[in-house]
Formats: sequence, structure tokens, C-alpha cells
Amino acid sequence: MTQQIQNALTIDVEDYFQVAALAEAVNYDDWSSMEYRVEANTDRILSLFDNAGIKATFFTLGWVAERSPELVRRIADAGHEIASHGYSHQLIYNQTPEVFREETIRSKGVLENIIGAPVTGYRAASYSITNESRWALDILAEQGFTWDSSIFPVHHDRYGMPGTPRWPHRLTTDKGYELAEFPLSTLKLPGYTLPIAGGGYFRLFPYWFSRMGLGSINRQGKPFVFYLHPWEVDPEQPRLDVKWFSRFRHYNNLDVCEQRLAKLVKHFSFTTMSNVLRNQGVLDANATQAEKMEISGDLA
Repeated sequence: MTQQIQNALTIDVEDYFQVAALAEAVNYDDWSSMEYRVEANTDRILSLFDNAGIKATFFTLGWVAERSPELVRRIADAGHEIASHGYSHQLIYNQTPEVFREETIRSKGVLENIIGAPVTGYRAASYSITNESRWALDILAEQGFTWDSSIFPVHHDRYGMPGTPRWPHRLTTDKGYELAEFPLSTLKLPGYTLPIAGGGYFRLFPYWFSRMGLGSINRQGKPFVFYLHPWEVDPEQPRLDVKWFSRFRHYNNLDVCEQRLAKLVKHFSFTTMSNVLRNQGVLDANATQAEKMEISGDLA
């Protein structure tokens, strides 16, 4: 262990066929007919974390939770944090506010019924809360979420809010609600902000570079957030017929990802997202979102 600052370790619990990069090959209506691999892959990650003695936050898709309630219970019973990843893994800026609200309520309810506890954290599919879908933050606050980790302060073809804060902070939504936000971690280079938070970037960059970039954040006295998906430790998953760039994004270096993850959890200190946000003083554990709405006069 080379770093003592506690960082947020997060897993986005979704299956390989639900990824936006593969949407050209599989429709939402076909999901139920696909080979289901998320349970076994998530259990591999749970075993790795158990051996390392660390806790993480699992952003769980409502669609998965409905089909695998026992998996959600195993995650919670192991002492990890359950947060919402939405319901259908659709890009928010392609949804209407009404559809997003409906799916948000549904996924939150599913998770809370399974674990018997409030779910207060959220992460959007493919980080799709952008300047075009900022309205989603208001809906999250209205539904009782107190923190979010959906904003990537980078330029990207599918997501990103360049120029927004890089560190955990409190944000004010367009309607005046407050949320604690943990942006996805980046490395500041001359003239460019480089994504370094995990996922495809963790597989693309050599391990030494990821370790260096994440370590530089801790050396600034800041925590980073790291994310991964269960399908990223599954090199045996079915190969779908997609365009070369999507194929590269999804399948690149799957065979080395699990061993890299095992190294990472030894090199840095990790805990849940809520713990880091509290440590940073940006998550108010005393006032609920409903109380804040009532105080502001927005509660019907």
C-alpha cells in the first residue's frame, strides 16, 4: 500500500450486452435472450475484494436487480454499498424527463426492496448527464438521492461536461436543490484533461500509467474514483458483431483486466463512495433531501 488517502472503488453492475458501445448489435428487447453472465462475473469481483479486505460501491442496474435479487443481497451482505445505475442503461439525453423519472423511481424501489435500506447514490449509464440533460439532477434530488457520480469533466463523443470541477464538491441543480457530486477522475495535462478513472481507460493504458496518473491525484492530497464493470473481468464473453471502434473499446485487453485490478487494490487505499464523500465534507449525512426541499418550500 503506497497511498493512505482513501479513494472510492466503484463497480457498475451491468452485463456485456447492455453496454452502449454494443447497442448497434443488440436491442433492448433482445436482452432477455442473451447469455446472462453478470452474476458469475460480479461474484469474481466480490471474491477479489473480500480477499483484499476492502469495501466498494456497486452501482446496480435495475434490470439486473430484478433478475438477480440474491446477487444484490450478496453484495450488501458483504458490507458493500448499493447505489443505483438506473433501470435500462439508456443514455439519459436520449430520454424524456418523464421516462427518466419513471425509470429512476422503478430502479430505486427495486434496490431498496431487496436490501431493506435507502439507496441514496446514483450513476448515469455511460455518464450521460451532460449539459443537455442537467434536468436529470433535479429529478434525482426530488427522488431522494443525496449524491451522484455521473459527471465526467472531459470532452468525449458520448458524454462529458468539460470545464466542470474535477474534485468532490456540492453542486446546485437548476431548481436549486443540492447534491454531493464525485466527478470521474481525470489527469490534467498541458492543454488537455485525460480520463483516468478506470473502465476502458484502465484497459487501454499500460498499468504503470494508470497507477502513475491515479497516484498523482493522491499526491495532490485528493481522492480519486475508480470504476470497472463485471464484464471487464470476463475475456470469455460472447463476441458481438460491431464496428471496429466499438469492438476495440469493448474487447481491448479484457484478458489482463482482472490481474490489473488485483494490483490496483494493493497499491491504493479504497472504500465506498459515501465514505469518501463524508471524509471530504461534501456529503451532509444529517439532512435528508426531503427536509431540504421542505425548507426551500419546494415540497408539495
